[in-house]
Amino acid sequence: MPSTAIGPIPGHLATPATPGPWPALIVVQEWWGLDQQTKNIADRFAGVGYLAFAPDLYEGELAQLGDGEKAMSLVQKYGPIAPPKLHAIYKALRQRLGCTGKVGSVGFCFGGRISLSLAILEPGLNAVRTFYGGGMQTLFDQLGSIHCPVLGLFGDQDQSIPVGTVEQFEQLLTRLNIPHEIKIYPKSGHAFFWDTDPKAYKPTAAADAWDRVTKFFKTNLN
Repeated sequence: MPSTAIGPIPGHLATPATPGPWPALIVVQEWWGLDQQTKNIADRFAGVGYLAFAPDLYEGELAQLGDGEKAMSLVQKYGPIAPPKLHAIYKALRQRLGCTGKVGSVGFCFGGRISLSLAILEPGLNAVRTFYGGGMQTLFDQLGSIHCPVLGLFGDQDQSIPVGTVEQFEQLLTRLNIPHEIKIYPKSGHAFFWDTDPKAYKPTAAADAWDRVTKFFKTNLN
């Protein structure tokens, strides 16, 4: 599928086969970049009725799976300007012909944190979902700006996001009266949803996560 721009940002747009209009989802990449896995996830969301857009936040650059040094350099280069890019995408998607006007965001690792950043920036976002949002603790003092339901899914063996950090996240959401659901999967580490990484992928956790996320967006976007 050729690249499609939403607002100023190119990326992968997946359109449902059913007649529209549809609620929209912004699908935000892991720190590797807009790879085939992210595009496949956008396609999965389109398959259950969402206008799904996976933006190319790295402007064509990509790190290969396992090349953490390259991925970190891309995060440092593009991470600071990613939230305003998502904000522009949100505005363009909401006004796009074929969109119901309801928009959610879902992100993975780097993208999980950036999705939370969008929820902080945009009070009109209807739902936000973070898969093991790396570095999300840097946003804890801004969570009070979130006005939509939050779903967070994590692994108990994720060394980059300890269980204590997840528990603090949940406590803050509760204190701030933000509707939320937090799930910590046993015997699961970082990127447990990533089925192209056999070392990280946990099929049982991933299946439950997909069930939870589709129910979450059905409740808050449809």
